[in-house]
Amino acid sequence: MHPQLQTVFEKIEKQKQELLHLIESYSPEQLHHGSPGQWSLSQVLAHLITSEQLSVQYLKKKYLAIAEQPRTGIVEELKMLTLIISQRLPFKFKAPKVVVDNTPTFADAAAIAKAWATTRADMKDLLSQFTADQLTRKVYKHPVAGKLNILQAMRFFREHMIHHQPQIKRLLKQN
Repeated sequence: MHPQLQTVFEKIEKQKQELLHLIESYSPEQLHHGSPGQWSLSQVLAHLITSEQLSVQYLKKKYLAIAEQPRTGIVEELKMLTLIISQRLPFKFKAPKVVVDNTPTFADAAAIAKAWATTRADMKDLLSQFTADQLTRKVYKHPVAGKLNILQAMRFFREHMIHHQPQIKRLLKQN
């Protein structure tokens, strides 16, 4: 795997492991407990997993024709900066319909861990295929920011988890 991708992948793996460690002793009831109109802990984690799963599927498809994809530039870097700022602010965003429609319900912490491990294994396999020359190709489509490269996609996955951390911490305190 390219060293830049490896660095970001290791960061999101660490985030994932920290989250899974926090919930490993939670009962299914605790994981599924939620206030009306708000997601439960299980739903937040399922959202993160589904977002990554669907992204990996899209990335695999785009990778097949990577040589045809245009390169990113300063515009995409500015979009990425805006995206990072938006993820760090305490605003709520509506999840894309495709993510909502494909988000499963997990029975327990073990099922969450297993699904996330599968997704990350697929992601790692895909990332290992990228060469240095391919890192700036537009292969990822963010619902708001538009086309980004693989490094920017990985940075978004990291920021997405950071965005949901306050919500997760609040839900952990409720249980």
